[in-house]
Amino acid sequence: MLSAGRFQNRCPGCRQQVLSFYDALLQQRTRVAARPLLRPSPTSPAARRGLVRHLSSTRSVFQEATRSTSGATSTEPPGGDPELSREDAEYDAETFVRQARQTFKHTLPYGYFTEEEYKIYERLYGAPLRETVPEDVGIPELGGVNVGGQNGPQRTLFVETESGHFEEVEYTIEQPPVEESDVEAVAELRPLTEAQIDYLNVTANNKREFAALMRLQRDFEAASLRPLEEIVEEEEVQQKEEVEHFEEEEGIEEDEEERLLPEQSVNDRVHSHTAIGIFRTKPSTLLLPNATFTEHIKDLLSRTNPSHVREHAEKVFGGPGLPHSPATPATKKNLGQKPVAMQAGHHRMSAIEADTYITTVLPGLYATTTSILVEVRKRLGSDWLQGLLTNGTGPRVLDVGAGGAGLAAWQEVLQAEWELLREQGKVQGREPVGKKTVVVGSENLRQRVSRFLHNTTFLPRLPDYLHSAEGAERMLESGGGPGQRKVFDVIIASHQLMPLDKSYKRKDFIDNLWTMLNPEGGVLIVLEKGHPRGFEAVADVRDRMLSEFIIPPVPAENGEDMTAVPESGRIREPGHIIAPCTNHTKCPMYLTPGESAGRKDFCHFSQRFIRPSFLQRVLGASHRNHEDIEFSYIAIRRGAHPDGVRSSSTGSNLTDSASSFFQGPEAVDRAFKGYEDVEAGTPHALSLPRNVMPPLKSKGHVTLDLCTPAGTIERWVVPKSFSKQAYHDARKAKWGDLWALGAKTRTRREIRLGKAGKNAENLATGLKNAGDGGVRSRELAGLGSKQKPRVVEVTVDPNTNRILAASEKYPNGRAPVERRTKNGKKVKMNDLMDELQDDPHHGKYVDPDDIEDEEFRRAPLPEGFLEKGLFGDKK
Repeated sequence: MLSAGRFQNRCPGCRQQVLSFYDALLQQRTRVAARPLLRPSPTSPAARRGLVRHLSSTRSVFQEATRSTSGATSTEPPGGDPELSREDAEYDAETFVRQARQTFKHTLPYGYFTEEEYKIYERLYGAPLRETVPEDVGIPELGGVNVGGQNGPQRTLFVETESGHFEEVEYTIEQPPVEESDVEAVAELRPLTEAQIDYLNVTANNKREFAALMRLQRDFEAASLRPLEEIVEEEEVQQKEEVEHFEEEEGIEEDEEERLLPEQSVNDRVHSHTAIGIFRTKPSTLLLPNATFTEHIKDLLSRTNPSHVREHAEKVFGGPGLPHSPATPATKKNLGQKPVAMQAGHHRMSAIEADTYITTVLPGLYATTTSILVEVRKRLGSDWLQGLLTNGTGPRVLDVGAGGAGLAAWQEVLQAEWELLREQGKVQGREPVGKKTVVVGSENLRQRVSRFLHNTTFLPRLPDYLHSAEGAERMLESGGGPGQRKVFDVIIASHQLMPLDKSYKRKDFIDNLWTMLNPEGGVLIVLEKGHPRGFEAVADVRDRMLSEFIIPPVPAENGEDMTAVPESGRIREPGHIIAPCTNHTKCPMYLTPGESAGRKDFCHFSQRFIRPSFLQRVLGASHRNHEDIEFSYIAIRRGAHPDGVRSSSTGSNLTDSASSFFQGPEAVDRAFKGYEDVEAGTPHALSLPRNVMPPLKSKGHVTLDLCTPAGTIERWVVPKSFSKQAYHDARKAKWGDLWALGAKTRTRREIRLGKAGKNAENLATGLKNAGDGGVRSRELAGLGSKQKPRVVEVTVDPNTNRILAASEKYPNGRAPVERRTKNGKKVKMNDLMDELQDDPHHGKYVDPDDIEDEEFRRAPLPEGFLEKGLFGDKK
């Protein structure tokens, strides 16, 4: 068929020749030169017989072209042609309908079938979707169509501006004007060339189809004469009407409507304090950057067979699903809580191992590190990053364990802040300043990571300043000044603690990182897998930081002197926990140091990201391209307190009266009342409770499990009757968000700590949330449900009331499983008899009613009992 889009660069004369040629085709008597353009379908009877004639020998059914009101030509469809159905011996209604289905698919031209044919169509295929449009039969859309002597299509170019951005510029190619005399002369030109005839790919099974196709072609030509702006305007109006009709008919509920809206629109409806406490990236589902990250990995993997990478990944990471990679699937959580099997610091790594590492480990580490850095940036504010960017040297960042994924995530966060400073005119240049360092032990991995990390220093191993003279300046016994060493403003330690099986190795590792951290506001981030063992490793770091390294911004509840020198001999410095904790007391989920078997509740979070195509192939995933990766982390700042907190010489910190920062029971009570009203003021982010579990959203109320600034785990309930705004925001709350709008009720939530929570020592100490929230711990504490009474069936001698036999009955007839022994039942009955003989009645059966009557007779009567006439009138 003819497509005007294919002739957009042809001269107007050639195009007019084609149009005049089709005008001749639609006349009552067609020319012979046009006959080859009507190609019989290979399935038609004529094609099977090898005939070159048309499908009907009757007179032509092509109708003369008529002029429409808009000046374009069109032909009416022949509808139900009686001559075609009566005179054509080869006509078959069902075959005719099936041919129309092949040509027009799920649509039909207007008035194409007779009533009988339409009934057959509905019986075979059902009602058509709509009327056929030119695009349904292969006629291209109107984009870029050049009509007549008008100017050519608009084109765009991207021109770089002075600020480094690219600006879109539109331009047109003007065509030479065409005179009317040239157009009239074109109509009398020679027949079409072979190239033009090959392009007119018309396939028709019969004359009626041919006429319908011609009508669609003429409609397309008429529409191509309309201005493009008019077409776009009509499409926008139609789309708006469809959306309004859909909303009126469907009646979308509030929650469903907000799920359909962009994330920015949903956030605009929440309270400003709720928006401050959001813990997630924007958008919440993270898409890994293509140009700066995934594209380089794809190029590296193009030379490797994906099946080899998949086989090696399953061998190293524990089989299908890769449970021992940074992301553990839900179906593989019972395979053992092990660390990440491959480390970036390994010195020996083959080419296939390096390809496996960048394929399976880097995407997950990028997602988790980005989530943590975004949260740290929110809690410290823009002044923190802007201060690092404008200090002259830029931020110094160390990536330990992430193999460069941490630096790639840092670069994205830093670039966003750099663009803001550029808009304000505070900095110049495209790339942010700073120094980046990563620990990569293998040469094969270093070559691959360097493809997307530029201006980066690669270290084969982590420097050990702890056991050198340079690391002694922070110790009391130091006799000399410190030497030069590397100091970093941000240190990201990913999955480095769990591979260290000894506690002293973990201690030395953290101490070494602390010596490399900037004492004037440096940030240390420790990241592990989101399972109990990973949480315990992070919680141990938190305990050591509070007890040995930093002076928290709030005084200790037990009155501990923060200026006292700990056993390690290290001098404490001001510091605070940035995230996720909003308290500086003992972690309520880590009451007893060390591992705890059976731990059910632990602090961890989740980040969803879109898997790259190479990770999809390795995992063999075909129906889902996103992944939720769980992780535990802690971010600590050295040498600085939150805004409004001043350190005193006595070690007790003072909080300014104008500051909104405070922690402890007072902060919990204030947060429980809520900050919804304007008079309540703006809360400090570190004075709010955090959702440590996914909120439970029921009909009419929302239940939030929060870790409070007082160091307790509480369950807050926000019903609809409490506050309309609070209830709305609670339904939008996510796992990890801070909560500032209060609640109606609050209760302490029992925590399932496993065996560590069932120690009698913990229960006796009176610690907050001591004990496990499970059944065994409640029984140990005497808080469990009442024990069911023991049922023993006995056989009694009626003459002597002596017990002859006894057997114990169990609920539902389920006796405990015991080892079978010789005469086992008899021995068990004798033991039960001996137990009953310990009774003071010496094994005699005594009716409980008789005991009750005896006690009643021996009990003295109350004074005046008989005078009250309870047993009748006194005589």
